[in-house]
Amino acid sequence: MDSFGFHDFLPTMAERLGAEGLMEELCKGFQLLMDPERGVITFDSLKRSWAPALGLADEELMGMLKEGDLNGDGVLDQMEFCVLMVRLSPELMEDSERVVREALQASSFDNSP
Repeated sequence: MDSFGFHDFLPTMAERLGAEGLMEELCKGFQLLMDPERGVITFDSLKRSWAPALGLADEELMGMLKEGDLNGDGVLDQMEFCVLMVRLSPELMEDSERVVREALQASSFDNSP
């Protein structure tokens, strides 16, 4: 029996919520996982929040941090977390240009037609 994973779920969320809604949900997810004192996702905050529910080993948690840590500081900030979540979904990556364009238009950073 095939399992339903995150990579299957994110494209459905993106389709239903639109780019702005998806970004809001990813930000909420970040808030749930971050260390409230530091404002970033740390190994300890991942271990506290994800390991018990998913049974992930320390090596798997460290691998997640390393994969998403774009600036090499050993933690995930909100942007790094969102990028990682999108990267974990190959189907969404294929459609990422449209998602980014919609997000930029929704946040009024993009002034092009």
